[in-house]
Amino acid sequence: MVLRTMARRLMSRLWFGLPRRAWRCGLIVAAVAGASPLMAEITAAEFSDPTSRYPHGVLGDEIEYGSLLIHWKNTAQKQLSQDAVERHGTVVVQLPQSRVFEDLAPRLIDLDGDGQREIMVVESDTSLGAQLAIYDQRGEKIAATPPIGTRFRWLAPIAAADLDGDGQIELAYVDRPHLAKTLRIWRFKAGELREVTSLSGVTNHRIGEDFITSGLRRCAGTPELILVDARWQRLVAVRLANEKISQYDVGPFAGLGSLKAALDCR
Repeated sequence: MVLRTMARRLMSRLWFGLPRRAWRCGLIVAAVAGASPLMAEITAAEFSDPTSRYPHGVLGDEIEYGSLLIHWKNTAQKQLSQDAVERHGTVVVQLPQSRVFEDLAPRLIDLDGDGQREIMVVESDTSLGAQLAIYDQRGEKIAATPPIGTRFRWLAPIAAADLDGDGQIELAYVDRPHLAKTLRIWRFKAGELREVTSLSGVTNHRIGEDFITSGLRRCAGTPELILVDARWQRLVAVRLANEKISQYDVGPFAGLGSLKAALDCR
């Protein structure tokens, strides 16, 4: 799967403008409609509240997003009937002025393998730079990597999957794809993220592009991350086993067509 979102600035810019309901970790979390999302299933997510308060411009313009809309549904049983009552709602996560969602689109993932999806996003602080953050259906940030540490420093997500077959979910991204060019793999276990390993000399993004040049494939049943080498000359496949990375060359990089072919195992 190629993590690529074209025409990112054509996304919905709806803003519900609701009053504050609760503060959690510096966030405004407001329920827009429907019943409590405590036992709900996330059906979709989108960014809203476009803003230029963090003028990094790494994705082609200086517009980022101040809010995350989480759409959910749940099914409850009537007390005197077996008929299911389906309820829908939206939770709005509004970041404080010091943070933005610096990303293409929210990604729905199953972080802990329980069948309930969470949301993975890149969130940037005006002083500390980017971090990978995970939100649940209630709009609570349940896990995050440490911020890079400096403003205008970014990370580019690749995938969330069980990369080594141990039943635990790993999150992969390239730390500062224009500078450090370092793949980092984290594992979610016991309610927190822990860095497993890293690999330097690879990348998946060039400044100004509104897409990410990487992805996840399973050509022979084994998960592999596909990235580009630091010189943008060769495609690289990366495997994880026993918390160690192995890599091998899969051919020349000649644009997104060559990436798609590699992801399709051709």
